[in-house]
Amino acid sequence: MRATVVGAGVAGLACAVELAERGLTVEVLERTRRLGSGCCSWYAGGMLAPWCELESAEPLIAALGAESLAWWREKFPGTVLAGSLVIAHGRDSGELKHFARRTERFEWLEGEAIAALEPDLAGRFEKALYFREEGHLDPRAALAALAERLTALGGRIRFGAVAPQESERRAEGFLIDCSGLAARDVLTDLRGVKGEMLVVRLPDISLSRPVRVLHPRVPVYIVPRGDGHYMIGATMIESDQATRITARSMLELLGAAYALHPAFGEAEIVEIGTGVRPAFPDNLPKLRRRGDTLYVNGLFRHGFLAAPALARRTADWLLEGREAPEVMQ
Repeated sequence: MRATVVGAGVAGLACAVELAERGLTVEVLERTRRLGSGCCSWYAGGMLAPWCELESAEPLIAALGAESLAWWREKFPGTVLAGSLVIAHGRDSGELKHFARRTERFEWLEGEAIAALEPDLAGRFEKALYFREEGHLDPRAALAALAERLTALGGRIRFGAVAPQESERRAEGFLIDCSGLAARDVLTDLRGVKGEMLVVRLPDISLSRPVRVLHPRVPVYIVPRGDGHYMIGATMIESDQATRITARSMLELLGAAYALHPAFGEAEIVEIGTGVRPAFPDNLPKLRRRGDTLYVNGLFRHGFLAAPALARRTADWLLEGREAPEVMQ
């Protein structure tokens, strides 16, 4: 049995690997010329934080994310399970309590415990929330690892290729469309949500896990990428245009990092990027069958968190007829 997957972002590659591991011959069609080019997965934070996400997401996201954690550990050795740390400056301590009320599976930490986890934050914060079971990964390394795994299983990625028209398709095999916003001609209720990010190099401090800095207006996360590099992000703008980062967003992101630790004022800016994430009106991912095509779409800001669980449900539905009503529509 054959399967064709459209799109080599995290959703497409996760589906391709899952299907290949179940014995299918898989080909991925990617319209761009290289892995990650023009793909919102390339600019993702890479946080595997199902219980943190409960602060603003539905319980379904936490359930999918919890399932995906084990998948990433098995498929990508670079997955780091060091938890997530959520902090707030003294004047914003109410935000920390609000975050705690909406989330679960955390523990409260005070100054000494914070310093034990992140020595470079010693003396800077009085309280924090620690989500011990969460993790993170480098999205670009993870995409490369999935592509390599697919190749090892006998699959391939064709770059510069587009999805075949229905009249051009072979009769046998499945077609799984994971093309994000490019599928809006069929999935007309998709919208774009732009995210902006910076990557900085700062070898003078060391953070071992993602740190979320709460603020009533500009919450920010800082994710370690190794070798003194950190990704700084959090902006969400209702737009389907992947234009350059705005000056205000850059000031807010850098200002929040500087407030976390003044050493970020000396950081070298390595990269500035934007990506547009596909989302349905309820911000929840969906599997939709339209004609002979199964669409896996609407992952919003939860691409790496939800993609493995959606890939499993895709394979279960196609190969075993097992429906997943929580994501099927």
